[in-house]
Amino acid sequence: MDAILSALRAAGEPTRLRILGLLGHGELTVTELTQILRQSQPRVSRHLRLLSEAGLLDRFREGAWVFYRIVEGGTQGHLARTIVDLLPDEDQEHQRDLERLDDVRQARAEAAAAYFRANAPHWDKIRSLYVPEDQVESRLLAILDQIEVKDLLDIGTGTGRILEVFAPHISRGLGIDLSPEMLTVARASLAAKDIGHCQVRLGDMYDIPLANDSMDLIILHQVLHFAEDAGTALKEAARVLRPGGMALIVDFAPHEHEDLRDDHQHRRLGFADDEVVGWAQSAGLRAFDIDHLDGGTLTVTLWTLEKPQTQPAAKRLEPAL
Repeated sequence: MDAILSALRAAGEPTRLRILGLLGHGELTVTELTQILRQSQPRVSRHLRLLSEAGLLDRFREGAWVFYRIVEGGTQGHLARTIVDLLPDEDQEHQRDLERLDDVRQARAEAAAAYFRANAPHWDKIRSLYVPEDQVESRLLAILDQIEVKDLLDIGTGTGRILEVFAPHISRGLGIDLSPEMLTVARASLAAKDIGHCQVRLGDMYDIPLANDSMDLIILHQVLHFAEDAGTALKEAARVLRPGGMALIVDFAPHEHEDLRDDHQHRRLGFADDEVVGWAQSAGLRAFDIDHLDGGTLTVTLWTLEKPQTQPAAKRLEPAL
């Protein structure tokens, strides 16, 4: 009772209620919240501290940035989500907050799109700056010892390199990406190598244009550190994955290299194992294996996730490819 009352008292203030409403749409930094709320950083930080102390928010520092998100699970998490769901859509202040949130996200998306446009021709070189790419690719191919892969989905395919690597071992491959410039490079590369059973298309990791349970293997190679909401992206990938299928995530372990934010538009500076495993469990996946590759400057982690054979039916069904 005390915990619930403390949480309700924390939420029962206009600015803190607005903060919960914003964080109901995904994690945000202190700076982003100050931009949206039009309030000073000390004032916003005080509200965030009170919400965190009441158990409604998770706080984590990553380099120079501090992120906040609604706590997952438990009484406090359920209470926070219930409060967010009760916010009236017609409330003008809440609507203005969401419009400013869209502006913040749009500016970030435009900066990322400009980066991908500029770097599409030499993207593969950029992705292999820290751990030799042939080392990563050999670890990825090792999954073929665990399952038979007929249908492969590469999320955030970039230049289509992962499709090229797996092409000799699969019946069908699809890569999706939000960058038309990247897809132009990928199509040219696949055509030059006469890889006709693999294709790429414009697609969103949060809204994959495939049916439930339609892919044997899904790969997210150096993609999640760009994502606004990595946990939601993984849930969408799990929807598309067949029972018994596997998802491979390749990304950085936690690090402090702020230049990757400034120069390469990284949203997150790596991921801890327990964070990825927690997202996997929420998505109905289990951690099959975790492999760390030391690149000296940075460590690259491969998380292998499995979808159990017995899985509750997904709520949404999209048209088949």
